[in-house]
Amino acid sequence: MQRKVTQFMANSIRFARLYVQRCLQDQITVISGYLAYISLLSLVPLIAVIFSMLGAFPMFADLRTEIEAFMYANVIPSRGDEIQTYMTQFIGNTAKMTAFGIGALMVVALMLIHNIDKSLNKIWRITKRPRLIISLSIYWMILTLGPVLVGSSIALTSYLITLTKYADNYSPGMSTFLLGLVPYLFSLLAFFLLYLVVPNTKVKMKHAIWGALLATVLFEFFKRGFALYISHFPSYQAIYGALALVPILFVWVYLSWVVVLLGAELTALLQQLDADKQEQEQENDGTA
Repeated sequence: MQRKVTQFMANSIRFARLYVQRCLQDQITVISGYLAYISLLSLVPLIAVIFSMLGAFPMFADLRTEIEAFMYANVIPSRGDEIQTYMTQFIGNTAKMTAFGIGALMVVALMLIHNIDKSLNKIWRITKRPRLIISLSIYWMILTLGPVLVGSSIALTSYLITLTKYADNYSPGMSTFLLGLVPYLFSLLAFFLLYLVVPNTKVKMKHAIWGALLATVLFEFFKRGFALYISHFPSYQAIYGALALVPILFVWVYLSWVVVLLGAELTALLQQLDADKQEQEQENDGTA
């Protein structure tokens, strides 16, 4: 028994060392800064495109306010209402743009998806990429179908939570519990799909779920910690004044990308170790 515990500890330390080395080698802090910068440039165009896609489906018209509130409250900590106000104004201004301007917005949104794809494939050590026309088709599909899937998921969740309110008569607090669980499930599902679909290679579901679990835990931890700092240590307000929202948003987007890349590194490392193990077993079978 003691031998197994010792071996488990040794393997855990070795795995942690490999994980840290991989993160340092890939310079995830530098990539996170790059993605944060691109994300801020693409944030308004991306949200404008998302709600334009949702607006094409009348079934989501009544859910738009609910979808916006859910996104801002559960993705951006503490200052979500303020950011939502500015975003609504920016998106409202896009309605006055010409067809050329709207096309430019879509190009900027596609550039963000392209940079995410390129960064994640770099973590998986993938150099072979599909042709540009295929990549653009995939990006466009994500940009068009993604908002519809998100809207459908939130609509379904709202319906299920409404049903659970009837169960409060028998199990008090059931709907509140499920409502609090929804953001965690959405985060887990989003990270899982990101790690499973985006890399230009076959990723096993068991590896993607471990990376998604790590990213979900870190995301919720950072979200609560960041909200706590914003609420109790408002020194940034005295320094930046009316511009305080800009560094707050940049830091939060940067931390979010750090979380995404940490989960991706774990998924890629698990896949690499699994491939090495299979290769070793094949060599042993060949020499036997």
